[in-house]
Formats: sequence, C-alpha cells, structure tokens
Amino acid sequence: MPDGSNAPSFRVTPRAAAQVAAIAAREGRPGAGLRVAVDAGGCSGFQYRFDLEDAPAAEDEVFASPDGNGAPVFVDPVSLDLLAGSELDWADALIGAHFAIRNPQAVSGCGCGASFSIG
Repeated sequence: MPDGSNAPSFRVTPRAAAQVAAIAAREGRPGAGLRVAVDAGGCSGFQYRFDLEDAPAAEDEVFASPDGNGAPVFVDPVSLDLLAGSELDWADALIGAHFAIRNPQAVSGCGCGASFSIG
C-alpha cells in the first residue's frame, strides 16, 4: 500500500485482489501481482492494460485489498496520475467476466469499457 503521502488514491476491491490471486495460481505463479497501466490508444484516447507480473518495478506503487487478502496490484507513476481516485473491481456478468475500473477522471468511454478519455 502507498504510504499515504502525496500518492494519488487507487483502490483495489477484495473481489479483484482475490481474482488476481486465482489467475496467478492457475498460471503457476502464486506470488505474482497484476500490473494495471494506462496506454495511449483505443477508440477514446487511452486504454487500460492488465498484465501478470512477478514483482513490481522500482518506481511502482503497490496496492492491496483493504482486507489484506489476495494478490497485489502494481501501478506506475504515469498511469497512477490517470487512475487517481479509481477503483479496480472484478465484474462477473452475463457478457463475461473481466477486470473493471471505475475512473472518476474518465469523461467518456467506448462501449467495451476498455478505453476512455479525460477532460
């Protein structure tokens, strides 16, 4: 977890952290975490990227679920600025299961929810 100094806030739900841990275990990498990044591109200007990684990079902020269970989430400083105030959750719906980010900075997004633009 960030030390609470000036780091932008980002929240990981217990459901998302548990799903990261389950995916890592299925991949044979039980100590891995999820990298959440924001890249330029997509149909709305920015797109989210999710990757399983064994360890955070030196400059990453590391986030955990409030209950302390599940796997960690790694976010680089540039992406964290675009994710400030966001929440990572796991959505399990009829159309499929996926990681979902609720980003208060996003002013519009595409229909698939994978890309967004900021104001």
